[in-house]
Amino acid sequence: MRTDSTKNRSTNAEEYEPGERKEIEADGARRLRRRLRLRHIVFLGLAYMAPLAVFDTFGIVAETTDGRVPLAYIIIFAAVVVTALSYAKMSKYYPRAGSAYTYARETINPHVGFMVGWAATLDYLLLPMLNALLAAIYMGAVLPEVPSWIWVISTIVICTILNVVGVKLAAQVNVILVVVQLVVAAAFVFFAVRNIIVGAGGSELSLMPFDPSGVPTGALLGGASLLALSFLGFDAVTTMSEEAVRPTVDIPRAIIVIVISAGVFFVVVTYTMQVLFPDVSTVGDIVGASPEIAKYIGGAAFQALFVGGYMFAVLGCGLTQQMSAARLLYAMGRDGTLPERVFGRINRRSGVPVVNIVIIAVLASTAMFLDLESAASLINFGAYVAFGAVNLSLILATFKYLRPAGRIGVWAGYVLPGVGLVINVALWLSLDANAKIVGVVWALGGFVFLLVRTRAFRVSAPTMAEPELD
Repeated sequence: MRTDSTKNRSTNAEEYEPGERKEIEADGARRLRRRLRLRHIVFLGLAYMAPLAVFDTFGIVAETTDGRVPLAYIIIFAAVVVTALSYAKMSKYYPRAGSAYTYARETINPHVGFMVGWAATLDYLLLPMLNALLAAIYMGAVLPEVPSWIWVISTIVICTILNVVGVKLAAQVNVILVVVQLVVAAAFVFFAVRNIIVGAGGSELSLMPFDPSGVPTGALLGGASLLALSFLGFDAVTTMSEEAVRPTVDIPRAIIVIVISAGVFFVVVTYTMQVLFPDVSTVGDIVGASPEIAKYIGGAAFQALFVGGYMFAVLGCGLTQQMSAARLLYAMGRDGTLPERVFGRINRRSGVPVVNIVIIAVLASTAMFLDLESAASLINFGAYVAFGAVNLSLILATFKYLRPAGRIGVWAGYVLPGVGLVINVALWLSLDANAKIVGVVWALGGFVFLLVRTRAFRVSAPTMAEPELD
């Protein structure tokens, strides 16, 4: 789709990156084709988030918060909403394809921007690992006699093969992926509500899942810190600004629509689950609580449907996540941030960065040695760094360039992002200790690389490739 402003442009059919079509502007600059409207951006963001992620950490967070998962979701929802507003405002100020890295680079410092981008890169590299781990957890609930490593390897192998031979598949199934997940989740809520109405197991509507009394603040923050995993992906739509028909309007709207829709959905789903099982330990398998609850509310047939729908989502997300991570490594290799001979190469026959796809597959194989809580915390490490950086970027942009007058301007430019920054720092501090150690080691590696590359900060920071959403 194009607007009238594209009449003077000529289309170039050459593919400059795998799966990417670009245009030549009147001034000779290459630009991505502007084809995406609000509905496309929202669906892509929801597909990347994967709505069924609400079931991933329910058991662990229910145990950590003593049955207050909906309350924990409200806490993380507050942090994400405020951060989403900051993303929305920054995407207006920088309508070209951008991310936390771009905003930090432009408003704080290029070297700080590089470190933010380096930390956020860890998320994209490890998401396929988490995806494979979740596949093993869910399939293990149905077929416990099969070793979990078989499901991990099977998921990775399938996604790797499809990405090597079918790069376009992930983009083609995005809408179907979201629809299937929403249908499965709606069926789950229907069966859960039906069980609550008939009072199955003595269940009844209650405000207890929202009652913070008796639960330590640290436990609530610790549980909420894991739930950022459910929202990962809303920020990725900021990288689509160059492909949006109305980037300054639709990107901010899409961010808010995605976050609010997802937040309401997550709270409703977890409330029905928590009412049915105030004490999640009665389920038996804490980590695989959701498949067990599905069996309880709908029988073995619904459990099979639930797990089948989830596995469909796993494969769809795995395709997108693995290719996005591989393309990120390719971009870093092409730009010289990583060794070009290894990472900056495209297979001539398939047109995809095969070596990078295999590297991501190897990283994903570490799922065989991690538990869900550690894996989720590892990925959320970079997310909270990025979220905090965006809020700080908006504060500095407001101070340096905007200088708002009136209460509304001060509130939007200073107070809200300040609150978002504080909440995100608190949630980051509540992450698993091992995850923080690994994350800090990763950050130190990036700092050493930056120190050497910039000759002790005497030259400009290298360009950091931005994650892309197919």
